[in-house]
Amino acid sequence: MDPVTLIFLVVAILVGLKLRGVLGQQDDDDDGRPMDGYGPRKTKDPESKQSARRDDNVVPLPTRDGQIGLDPYPAQKVKKKVNMADQISKFAKKGSALEKGLQDVVAADKSFEPEEFLNGAKTAYEMIVMAFAEGNRKLLKQLLAKEVFEGFTGALDVREKKKLIVDSSFIGIDKAEIANAELRNGRTARITVKFVSSLITATHTRDGEVVEGDPKKVREVTDIWTFARDTTARDPNWQLVATESAS
Repeated sequence: MDPVTLIFLVVAILVGLKLRGVLGQQDDDDDGRPMDGYGPRKTKDPESKQSARRDDNVVPLPTRDGQIGLDPYPAQKVKKKVNMADQISKFAKKGSALEKGLQDVVAADKSFEPEEFLNGAKTAYEMIVMAFAEGNRKLLKQLLAKEVFEGFTGALDVREKKKLIVDSSFIGIDKAEIANAELRNGRTARITVKFVSSLITATHTRDGEVVEGDPKKVREVTDIWTFARDTTARDPNWQLVATESAS
C-alpha cells in the first residue's frame, strides 16, 4: 500500500468515527431501550402513539373499549328541554291567530316543536317535488294524503299519456315559513307552510322539444302546502293534505 492510499484510508476512518459520534448518538427512553437521535421519542402514553399521525387539531375521544380514537358508536344526543313559548314567538307574533294555533297544536301533541317540524317539512317538500318530477308514485304515496296523491297521479297519467318527460333540478329552498296552524276536532293538527324555492325544470317530448319551462333558467317557485297529523295516533308522520301554487 503506497503512502497516499494509506493517508486517504486514515482520513476516511476518522471521518466515519466523527459521523458516528454525531448522527449515531444514542439515548435511552423510559424503558431503557436505545433510540435514534433523529427518530421520535418512544413513550408509554397510548395517546401519543396513536396521535403521531393525527392532525394536531383533532381531539381524540375515548371509545367504548377505553382505547383512544373516534367513537364509532356515539351516544344518542339527549334532547334538550325546549321553552315552547320562546320557540313559538320565533314563528308567530304575540296575540296572533298563528300563535293561538301553534299553542293548540302543542297542547294536543307534547312532542311537537315548530322549528323541528319546519325542518322536516322542508325535507318533505324537496322529496315530493323531485318524486313528482321523476314519476315516483311509490314515494308519493307514502308522503301524500289520499286525495292529494290521486291529484298528483292524475297529472302523472296525463303526462305519460302524452309521452312527456320532465327534467328537474332542485336548487334549494330560499325561504320557508309557517303561515297557519290549527287543531281541528281537538285532534287533527294542520300546519300550512309557505315555500319559496329555486328550480330548473323543463317538460319536453321524447324528441327533445321543450313544451314547458326552460332547461337553462332558474325559476323561483312559491308553493303553499298544508300538512296534517292525527295527534292521538301513534304514527308520528305528517302527510301533505293540500297544495296551492302562488307562482
